[in-house]
Amino acid sequence: MVSPLDTPTDSALVDRCRSGDAGAWRLLVQRYQRLVYAVALRAGLDEAGAADVFQTVFQRLVQHIDTLSQPDRLQAWIVTTAKREALRQRELARRTVSIHADEDDDGESPAHQIPDDAPLAEAVLADLQQLHLLRQAFDQLDERCRGLLALVFRDEDEHLPYAEVGRRLGMPTGSVGPTRVRCLDKLRQLATARGAG
Repeated sequence: MVSPLDTPTDSALVDRCRSGDAGAWRLLVQRYQRLVYAVALRAGLDEAGAADVFQTVFQRLVQHIDTLSQPDRLQAWIVTTAKREALRQRELARRTVSIHADEDDDGESPAHQIPDDAPLAEAVLADLQQLHLLRQAFDQLDERCRGLLALVFRDEDEHLPYAEVGRRLGMPTGSVGPTRVRCLDKLRQLATARGAG
């Protein structure tokens, strides 16, 4: 298991990036790519638009890496940049929608739906950032905990019984619940440590 102490801080990665460390760049991109996509998709962009936002955010990071005054606040910089770029892209898309789009029988144009104009609520951004911290913490868990939590908290409608979880993981059914609790505690501690870092 990777401990929070083994995971470089944003400030350390920024310092390494400034000295041309390609590995540090890869780590930064891996650390924040899901968060950037989540911000862009929440703003109403499609996958292609989100990919454009992703590219722009990291292109700007490359341009401004040497002048970042608070490298320890990199996550906030990335979220703000992603939010601004997503809103800019959304505005551009709205301006380019044809007013002569093919209409259906009701006079509506279902093919050209414009996303909600409301700005991203700070609460939604906070939720996205919390989700990002949880995903990073989940990636730091040992393989057994990751496997157990992935099975117990599946996205599917059907709930997987503990007996099946135990069978798949080769552990007694009676130990699934207590192990789940311990793994969730580890996840919470890792996420808290990342949030405080």
